[in-house]
Amino acid sequence: MRQSFSSLTSMIAALLLAGAPAVRAETQGVSDTEVVIGSVNDLSGIFAAVGVPAVNGANLRFDEVNAAGGVHGRQIRFVVEDNGYQIPRAMQGYNKLLNRDKVFAMLLSLGTPMNIAGFKLLDPKGIPNVGPLTAARQMLQEPMHNKFIGFSSYYDQVGAGVEYLAQEFSGQEICSMYIPSDFGKEIQEGTVDAAAKLGLSFAAETTHKPDELDFVGSLTKLKEAGCDVITLALGVRQGITVVGTAKKLGWEDVKFLTTSAGFLDVVASVPGGVTEGLYAAAGWADLLSRAEAEEPARFIAAYEAKFDQPAGGFAMLGYTAADTLVRALEEAGPELTQEAFIAAMERLDYYDVLSDAQVTYGSDDHRGVDDIVISVVESGMWREITRK
Repeated sequence: MRQSFSSLTSMIAALLLAGAPAVRAETQGVSDTEVVIGSVNDLSGIFAAVGVPAVNGANLRFDEVNAAGGVHGRQIRFVVEDNGYQIPRAMQGYNKLLNRDKVFAMLLSLGTPMNIAGFKLLDPKGIPNVGPLTAARQMLQEPMHNKFIGFSSYYDQVGAGVEYLAQEFSGQEICSMYIPSDFGKEIQEGTVDAAAKLGLSFAAETTHKPDELDFVGSLTKLKEAGCDVITLALGVRQGITVVGTAKKLGWEDVKFLTTSAGFLDVVASVPGGVTEGLYAAAGWADLLSRAEAEEPARFIAAYEAKFDQPAGGFAMLGYTAADTLVRALEEAGPELTQEAFIAAMERLDYYDVLSDAQVTYGSDDHRGVDDIVISVVESGMWREITRK
């Protein structure tokens, strides 16, 4: 009798299990009403002029989405930790976001060394890292599966920029000024390799601390080396100071080239024409030079109304990166997991009107935009010259 009762119990349990719906395993950062996105950004350090507007731009896009009901009924909560462009603070931020806030994905995290350090925590959990605010090649290092970048690398940008300047102005002596971090070393390596590829001389280089602001000695050394083109891998204020100091020294025939890291409106608009003639090879088109077009005008008005600040390129970049993430959340469907999100990212293919760029990802292509836009500062604004 006892055996028959046991068999009956087992049969009932099996029938109940067979008829019950599958229970979705809990996904970090996802509930029925919310998805949590994190960012470790620079809101107070040497790249705050990049981080603050980018975070604002992302918040603007998320606010629009949340006001319209969210994505598949989920509101997006964006949690940002300030790294001050310091690795210890960045690691504190990553630990908090992963272990306390339980984020689903990372967006717009700033800094090459900070992102690389963060991968040690993100990768074992398979946390997607989307649109980091760095153009370092390491952003797609293995495992690449959970990593998605928005635009071309510093290495590629420098190669395109040096080639353009060398051909346009018959430059022969190529040089570099850089912070000896992962960020700076990639630009220096790109400069060396570009010179070699073009059959030119890599004549000299100088290295700098992140807080250094006296460049007279370094520029004197580079001038004596006969530098025609100098690539810059410095902080925002440092890059402005370098170009201004060269002019004060009467060095007018050298061409300075920055990358995405220095492609800011505040750099172009320094009073007195300090940065006039500075070149940039970046991964997107300048916003303000297209301010009268319909979508840029709409974005600029919405940004300024919300933040009471002028909109610029990195505000646009934050908005478009957030929009990419939203598109992938929509594509992933209501049963949201990290794997579903990653698969959705790999299916994205669309033209972004705001940034004037085609965004395409694939299973073996985790870089969204391939264009390299070369621009120069003229009359306080960036003017696009060509695209590579």
